[in-house]
Amino acid sequence: MGEKQSQREDYGIDWSWHDSMGISRVVNVCGTMTSLGGSIASLRVAKATAEAMPRFARMHELQAKASDLISQLTGAEAGFLTASASAGISLAVAGCMTGLDPARAEDLPCEPGPKSGVAVQMGHLCEYGAPVSQAIELVGGHVRIVGQSTLAKDYQLEAVLDEGAAAALYVISHHVVDYGMIPLKRFCEIAHAKGVPVIVDAASEYELEGFIAAGADIAIYSGHKFMGGPTSGIVAGRKELVRAAYLQNIGIGRGMKIGKESIAGAIEAMAQWLERDHDAVRAAETAALEMWKEAIDGLPGFDAKRIPDPTGNPLERLEVHVDPAIAGASAAQYAVAFGSYDPPIIVRGHETEKGYFQLDPCNLMPGQAELVRDALRQVLTSSEAAAVDEEAALADTRNGGTESYMRWLEDV
Repeated sequence: MGEKQSQREDYGIDWSWHDSMGISRVVNVCGTMTSLGGSIASLRVAKATAEAMPRFARMHELQAKASDLISQLTGAEAGFLTASASAGISLAVAGCMTGLDPARAEDLPCEPGPKSGVAVQMGHLCEYGAPVSQAIELVGGHVRIVGQSTLAKDYQLEAVLDEGAAAALYVISHHVVDYGMIPLKRFCEIAHAKGVPVIVDAASEYELEGFIAAGADIAIYSGHKFMGGPTSGIVAGRKELVRAAYLQNIGIGRGMKIGKESIAGAIEAMAQWLERDHDAVRAAETAALEMWKEAIDGLPGFDAKRIPDPTGNPLERLEVHVDPAIAGASAAQYAVAFGSYDPPIIVRGHETEKGYFQLDPCNLMPGQAELVRDALRQVLTSSEAAAVDEEAALADTRNGGTESYMRWLEDV
């Protein structure tokens, strides 16, 4: 594991940007994570982004062009782009509260009006780098919790919606509770019977049409995760609600604005998505998973198996179960060991306390699948993982996201 980077050049990986910037090389088998930059954009998307930068453009016109593509992708009546999916949640909630009233938009967040409640199932109040509840509260909305952490009932949603609700938020994520929650279709039926619009947070979802088809009034996606565009959020839905959400750019949305270059890049990413050979992408990802599984099979203390994505995205990951008594270290310790590899390999380790880590094949650069294959045998047969403080490794799984901010520039 102590080999120099110069000895790894035979994988043919292009590290020129990292090296010229003087920043660490990194291999991401964790997934489309914001902390690692979201995703890798194609040269086509990068070119479209760069070409917009030295030019002026009418922003409303660009957003109208984006709206046309968003409608094609999602089946929604309209859409627009914003700084991120998180911003999309805030803008959508705000739009549901103010409608197309600019005076009310300017009053947020201090004067949200008589209807400021947002119904959310308790099991959906997850953390995605920040609390989902905060995206609501930023604009003056008030979270109205439905049910308990593992069980929400129809009558509980009905009661909350009677308490001055402006909207109901439904979260699709691997972070939320996956049982005992009201299904989306039923959730929409109940909300609509009360005259309340439904917002779906689908930031990390590959499926673009199903949520609107299931009854959502607004669906929010990441423009850069699976889509592979610049950092951006996609807001799609009923035209009057989309327009009301877009209006928030005169108020609280000002700090969430998106630039012309990101809109241009996101438009190109959406156009590319319409032409994408999704089967070929899936085949390449499956080949990487099989390569990694073959590298692990037979190693004492490890059991690797392909598992489907928990929210139904058309992808699989490799889940590596670790028997510490045989392997010599725990899943958490091995996750840290991969992060100390040269170059660092970031595995999907948010559930290491359950005894496994995962490998995600999305967004690999050429040569990285082979590098990971060889690293698996080196790390999993090395004694270095056993030297990792297991308690600290598990604590970092819970606290690391915040600690990384706390430590930033600490010693500079």
